[in-house]
Amino acid sequence: MAAARPREIVHENTDALVRAIAEKIWALPQSVTSRPVNIALAGGSTPKCLYEELAKPPKPVDWSRFEFFFGDERSVPPEHPDSNFGMARDALLAKTGAKAHRMAAEKGEAEAYAKLLGERIGEKRGGLPVFDLVLLGVGNDGHTASLFPGTAALDEAAKTVVMNDVPQLETRRMTLTYPALNAAARVWFLITGEGKREIIARCRAGLDDESAKRTYPMLGVRPAQGELVWWLDKAASGKAK
Repeated sequence: MAAARPREIVHENTDALVRAIAEKIWALPQSVTSRPVNIALAGGSTPKCLYEELAKPPKPVDWSRFEFFFGDERSVPPEHPDSNFGMARDALLAKTGAKAHRMAAEKGEAEAYAKLLGERIGEKRGGLPVFDLVLLGVGNDGHTASLFPGTAALDEAAKTVVMNDVPQLETRRMTLTYPALNAAARVWFLITGEGKREIIARCRAGLDDESAKRTYPMLGVRPAQGELVWWLDKAASGKAK
């Protein structure tokens, strides 16, 4: 089966975009009825806006119906200002009491996190855990999660979680891999701001180039049987709605 091509959904601005995504996330338990909805969270400013929006639903939400994981994490403890978990905790988790599993990247425990995913996520595809939803961002260099251009994790074909050395940032991070991301039922990129317009234009141009994911890792996220959406505001899209 051919890998998914991204569907672009463009909103006027960040506020409109996060409201639309929040509505869809609140509704996910309607289609996933027999177990918690498994969602991998992203770091970054736009995801933070989304988490703040999710934490104030217009009507009550049963947060026990959700279970949160993470797409990547810096090698810092949760109290550190750079922690993706710390940001999500403050913006969403502490306000809702939803169950979440942080990545202990500062301890390098990638295998333990992969084992956790296998145990907590019951649905499998080709032996891989199937997230109901993965939220991702994209950097100006085309990286997503902690899959950076030219790094070893881009070549991982079996493991779902690895520690990835990122020489250009002189750091090491924990990240989901392409096998984990591409097994998901839904992958949604959150992309806002004029600063992302150039990288999105380059990625559009590289969609049919198999080698382009080496340069722009977001292009390696192409679920085989799942939904792939690039959620953009007008500033990032460079197109009319």
